[in-house]
Amino acid sequence: MTTAQAILPKGSWKSDPVHSSVGFSVKHMGAGTFRGSFDDYDVSLSLVEGEPRLIGSARVESVDVKDENLKGHLLSPEFFDAERHPEISFVARDMREESDGIVVEGDLTVKGFTGTVEAHGSISGPVEALGGGHRVGIDLETVVDRHDFGLDWNADLPQGGKVLGDDVTLTVHLELVSEE
Repeated sequence: MTTAQAILPKGSWKSDPVHSSVGFSVKHMGAGTFRGSFDDYDVSLSLVEGEPRLIGSARVESVDVKDENLKGHLLSPEFFDAERHPEISFVARDMREESDGIVVEGDLTVKGFTGTVEAHGSISGPVEALGGGHRVGIDLETVVDRHDFGLDWNADLPQGGKVLGDDVTLTVHLELVSEE
């Protein structure tokens, strides 16, 4: 394993919303996978006294799905409860390199519930960007049990089973821009 100091670029970095995405997917009706995302989010990355500071948040109101009725349901108390919990947040406690990429461990807070998650992925860069400046890419993915975060709504299917699976895959693709 390699420490965060060795794998992270120096300086402060901020997410580029045009070239980044924050999404989720969950089994739906036992037949397919439903995917959604958040359009309004901020992520920053820095090294502070040799320790990683990867901090992110997504505004719940910005959940993006292809049906307005479903969006209303997701914003309701049965799901994200946007009125009482307007943000989803993540704060990394550890970042390390392993043989197949990076591991980021931290605290995810959804709907007032905080749990430790471990995401796996990759980091690339820094690279010099067109027009100046530098960029870093980070791709991360983890699977969480939605019930650990108070997302308990479900319904029975006519032939048995449930509408939604318990496991939710969280996928974050970041292109971070140097702030210096």
